[in-house]
Amino acid sequence: MNGAMNKRGEHNRSWGARLIVLVPYLWLATFFLLPFLIVVKISLSHSAIAQPPYTPVFDPAVGSTLLLLLIGFPLAYGMARAPRRWQPIVFVLVVLPFWTSFLIRIYAWINILQRDGLLNQVLLALGIVDAPPAWLSTDTAVYIGIVYSYLPFMVLPIYATLEKVDETLIEAAADLGCPNWKAFWLVTVPLSRPGVLAGALLCFIPIVGEFVIPDLLGSSQTMMIGQTLWTEFFGNKDWPVSSAVAVVLLCLLVVPIVIYQQMETRDPAGGR
Repeated sequence: MNGAMNKRGEHNRSWGARLIVLVPYLWLATFFLLPFLIVVKISLSHSAIAQPPYTPVFDPAVGSTLLLLLIGFPLAYGMARAPRRWQPIVFVLVVLPFWTSFLIRIYAWINILQRDGLLNQVLLALGIVDAPPAWLSTDTAVYIGIVYSYLPFMVLPIYATLEKVDETLIEAAADLGCPNWKAFWLVTVPLSRPGVLAGALLCFIPIVGEFVIPDLLGSSQTMMIGQTLWTEFFGNKDWPVSSAVAVVLLCLLVVPIVIYQQMETRDPAGGR
């Protein structure tokens, strides 16, 4: 009798454990896989009205992530090497833009970049330009807005990684006759890899689907995936094209995440 009851209890617990594991999969299948399959089906169909010419352009996304890395890494390195008493102040300065609404910050850049805005006034006062150049409604304005908006997402992960680096490793490299630049390249840069990868993903994923910045600071010639989705879905009413772009966008985002997870699984210490 006791043995049968124990087996029944174990059976119930096993089913309970399976149900707990099954719930997240059912949730993903219902709210992710099923809608995704619907989008794939639409992307393989034909438009009932017309099919406007379309060329997939993934332009400022990758370039903006590289710019963020080139600007963010020196900032993060400077924060990590700053005196301890100054690090909280620098940290607050980096996250300070988050204290203001994202939309308000982009509208502020519209005022700064317009022809009679603050940037041109400064350039004219310094004698750098003779006539106010056009910044607004250009790709340059889009780059400025993206770099400004997403820079903290690149700086903070790299800073968190560099702040944990053991400085005795750099001192040991110097004691062995390694120049400062070579110690930086051979010691600091490899140890910062987890932060660089995390920052790149944190910036690349939202930048690829960015709509507000190119819409407000760019022009009709500025093509990003977020704008393309909006135009094809709401403007041209071409659901197949917009669905195809959405599928490409999802694949574009999933691939680097999977690669990053595999790298972290193979090297959980992050190269240390």
